[in-house]
Amino acid sequence: MVISLKDVAARAGVSVKTVSNVVNGYRHVTPATRQRVQQVIDELGYRPNLTARHLRKGRTGIIALALPELGNPYFAELADAVISYAAGLDYIVLLDHTNGRRDQEVLFAQGFRARLIDGLILSPIELENEDLLARGHDAPLVLLGEREYEAPYDHIAIDNVAAARTATRHLIDLGRRRIAFLGARHGRARQTAHLRLRGWREVLAEAGLPHGDALVATTDGYAREDGAQAMARLLDSGASPDAVFCYNDLVAIGAMRALSERGLRVPEHVAVAGFDDIEDGRYCSASLTTIAPHKQAIAQAAVDALIDRLDGDDEAKHAAPRHIRPGFALVRRESTLGKP
Repeated sequence: MVISLKDVAARAGVSVKTVSNVVNGYRHVTPATRQRVQQVIDELGYRPNLTARHLRKGRTGIIALALPELGNPYFAELADAVISYAAGLDYIVLLDHTNGRRDQEVLFAQGFRARLIDGLILSPIELENEDLLARGHDAPLVLLGEREYEAPYDHIAIDNVAAARTATRHLIDLGRRRIAFLGARHGRARQTAHLRLRGWREVLAEAGLPHGDALVATTDGYAREDGAQAMARLLDSGASPDAVFCYNDLVAIGAMRALSERGLRVPEHVAVAGFDDIEDGRYCSASLTTIAPHKQAIAQAAVDALIDRLDGDDEAKHAAPRHIRPGFALVRRESTLGKP
């Protein structure tokens, strides 16, 4: 038997409108009435018809999340946070990936699935400012990640320079003096790798420690293999680092493998710090010290920003673009502190 709003209203002795207000979380309901209605909802097992609710607003109830890659644990964990939070707001998330390719990012930004979705959360890698300015679709768009754009869209990103400074300062405070950076990239100065490299350089320069290119290793990608190869090249170059700050945790895990193969112990010979706080890092033979972006806060800010543009009042829908900076934390583990 399908339970309707009318059934709940009749049992609770209130109007259908009152039941609707309770179901939709409107504030103008007395606590006693809300409690009585909620008790009847629980007793009857009423479940709102979300499809009908969204259709009344001219919506599909679906938002899209486009990420560079799903094989990277960081993006997988972020996707899980977005999906879970959106579900609590009665939205379904359509998940896809772009492989970090500009043509795919442009395709998503232009809203090629506009009939299926109400709005889009996009984490771009190669997308350019002109691609966003040429966007013809009016569905709300929220940007994730560290690429900076002069475009009228909300943007969610942690402060990567500050995060890199925090990790590097931690290594200095432990007495490390030849601290390398693994994961530099050529190209755009505003990309994530450049921001993290900048934070690394700033702190080392302030401390009067080496921060030249001899201690910087570039990578083609950000997988475990890239970290292992970069660490091996750095050791072969004679740089002799006593610590490394890695672009992400996967690079750090690869670096630790390369160090082990050379007979170097972590952290006794070389301390290692990563970035992202993926689950894998917690279970390495030396658990990984890392920068932990507040993934839940990133997910919540992105979904909230999108829904504000969808369902807010006119002021919220047309407000100036917001640049939101969720926090981060340094998680200290065995790869820099040693085992207790």
